Amino acid sequence: MSQFDVVVIGAGPGGYIAAIRAAQLGFKTACIDAGVNKAGDAPALGGTCLNVGCIPSKALLQSSEHFYAAQHDFDEHGITVGDVKFDAAKMIERKDGIVTKLTGGIKFLFQKNKVESLFGKGSLKGRNGDLWQVEVENKGEKSVVEAKHVIVATGSVPRPLPLIEIDNVNVLDNEGALNLTEVPKKLGVIGSGVIGLEMGSVWKRVGSEVTILEAMPTFLAAADQQIAKEAFKVFTKEQGLVIELGVKLNEIKNDKNGVTVSYEVGGAAKTETFDKLIVSIGRIPNTEGLNTEGVGLEKDERGFIKVDGECRTNLPNVWAIGDVVRGPMLAHKASDEGVAVAERIAGQKPHLDFNTIPFVIYTDPEIAWVGKTEEQLKAEGVEYKKGTSGFAANGRALGLGKAKGTVKVLACAKTDRVLGVHMIGPMVSELVAEGVMSMEFSASSEDIARIVHAHPTLSEVLHEAALAADKRALHG
Repeated sequence: MSQFDVVVIGAGPGGYIAAIRAAQLGFKTACIDAGVNKAGDAPALGGTCLNVGCIPSKALLQSSEHFYAAQHDFDEHGITVGDVKFDAAKMIERKDGIVTKLTGGIKFLFQKNKVESLFGKGSLKGRNGDLWQVEVENKGEKSVVEAKHVIVATGSVPRPLPLIEIDNVNVLDNEGALNLTEVPKKLGVIGSGVIGLEMGSVWKRVGSEVTILEAMPTFLAAADQQIAKEAFKVFTKEQGLVIELGVKLNEIKNDKNGVTVSYEVGGAAKTETFDKLIVSIGRIPNTEGLNTEGVGLEKDERGFIKVDGECRTNLPNVWAIGDVVRGPMLAHKASDEGVAVAERIAGQKPHLDFNTIPFVIYTDPEIAWVGKTEEQLKAEGVEYKKGTSGFAANGRALGLGKAKGTVKVLACAKTDRVLGVHMIGPMVSELVAEGVMSMEFSASSEDIARIVHAHPTLSEVLHEAALAADKRALHG
């Protein structure tokens, strides 16, 4: 029976990073994962994020943006193109190639760092003295390894919708939405979160009529509402997405005629029939098959594994990270937790601040934020000041042809410490890192304002917003 210092269950962005960091710290490490490639004939590391989530969706977003630009934006640059055609299957093929390259990259990193990769489904069997026994099941064949420490990083799965079963033919989850090889004439999306907006945007740009049905009465309730309202206006009035808020679903039928959704909104009954329907109503922790009850691993009322502030579970030397525990379901949060746990096992004292974890939605324009929203500060009774600036007069944005959007900086009215940075606009997924850095180092809005920002760059809009927080904007 093989023995290890650390065994990680799950090779997503939390698990594979935890395994690599543990190995770097000198621990004999194994990582168990049951992921397979799209064809189902070979292991594929990287979890949901790399295989059917973050990475493939960004590939499709980029392809759809190129297609849209060729149709609508090239002319103003003096570029004339002929009859622009779209090949959905080719787009999917490109996406698959990127995924294959990156999953192979993780395999290489495991080999480089001497992490033993074990293919199969991992489950906790119990203690053998000071060691945990972990079963690995692969196509009915079972083996057991032992470890001093176990890190559970099993991620999450799509939240099911009781009204309809996902078949990934006509009713799709995130995986099905990423593998359409033809453009549906009419596409329905249930849920206006990250997945719903990103996938809706992809297929809208390449020719679908897209309707998004959202149960919440508020659009992007987690985001700063000034930014959310601007996003809603762009997505609906300029890009043509139909977004219904405050929707109550009554019935969904999937038959030869398509997927028919009966719902109510604003007291009015409506019925729509779609060629395809994407269900994206959130995700739930994946603990199936872990044998949590058998070993007494505690979970909360929502199914998340209970952990303390350092990701320790109630069981000795069993840790849990990422989507399977509390906190935002974000790949980068999982990765940082994985690093932190490996370092804690080594006796180090790393720190992870949930208040400075950035959020990004990769629509066009992009949406990104870090820290408190204006609504949260008001609810908490925090005195604050704010500065805003737009991309409309930014030279770099105008050159890119993407001069829409806003940056908002929120700072404490008494200390000027940055409390939140919120953005909608071009490449704000990259710009938000400056806001994260500022908050990590307890910077003031004046600190950002006094840093020299290169010209012409998109970052000047953040600089201008910081200046505006102190009522000394130079271009507004």
